[in-house]
Amino acid sequence: MKFSILAVEKTVEILVQIMYNFAAKFAKILETCKKFSTDLVNDLGNIPRRGVVPKFFDLEVIAMPMTAESESIDSENRLFELLKHCKSDFPNLISRRQHNDRRKITSGLCEQIRKRIAYEIDGGEDYFCVDSKPIPVSRTSRGKRCKMGKEEFSTALDFGFCASQNVYYFGYKLHELCELSGVVHSYDLSKASVHDIHYLKDIRSTYHDCSIFGDKAYISADIQLDLFETANIRLECPYRLNQKDWKPTFQPFAKARKRVETNFSQLTDQYMVIRNYAKQTDGLFARIIGKISAQTIAQYFNYINNKPIGRVKYALD
Repeated sequence: MKFSILAVEKTVEILVQIMYNFAAKFAKILETCKKFSTDLVNDLGNIPRRGVVPKFFDLEVIAMPMTAESESIDSENRLFELLKHCKSDFPNLISRRQHNDRRKITSGLCEQIRKRIAYEIDGGEDYFCVDSKPIPVSRTSRGKRCKMGKEEFSTALDFGFCASQNVYYFGYKLHELCELSGVVHSYDLSKASVHDIHYLKDIRSTYHDCSIFGDKAYISADIQLDLFETANIRLECPYRLNQKDWKPTFQPFAKARKRVETNFSQLTDQYMVIRNYAKQTDGLFARIIGKISAQTIAQYFNYINNKPIGRVKYALD
């Protein structure tokens, strides 16, 4: 009996220490969000709007999931259970339901802040990497019964095939464009059945006079010519073995393109991007934005502390 009491006390002590560190990291992230959103929010940290002024500010709503994602806490239920051990650090904390609703509302503000942070790290770069990653939502056997996103065709889920893993899945596909340092500059979610090359059509409207490195999925003479003529974008892809004008892959290009694969590995490992707890598409989109924003802000802390940008595991320590 005595041993059990000591074990419980030790567990509570560990939880209190964990949440003390959580509160300290939350304060650092919140301060960074304030720095990059001076003209986006009012003095209290809320998006200007009519109605009752919330005590738990919009910037705090943004910083909370980013802190949780950096600690690999991707379950809101788990997060709010842990927050019970540090109520004094969050006196105006809202309920889980309110937090979930406001997280979706403030996802646009979160993305604006993330873009500013990314530009602060390596704005004006001319070399990028592009790749895609499957985001499964449910098992393929349950795909036809899944009701998520069916209210609108453009956001509906679909069946897709991942060639690198040689598996079929049901869900979305995450497209990502990152700089050679690993900082994400642009990303988008599409249906799983959409080919990777269609994402390049969106890139040409935003980027120009640059080089983009992709894998064999982006090989297309017509797309390469169109990108070069419309936006002066040079798309570099490795040759297939059965191509008539085959050439060996230029090793610096291959090495540079691994940066985006490392980026996806971090999103899968630390930020658990392929785990889905959302019941609606806007909830899933808000979670994806929060995970990529948490990764970007960790890279920013490494950047200002003169550490390797890609080592995001202990960036907030």
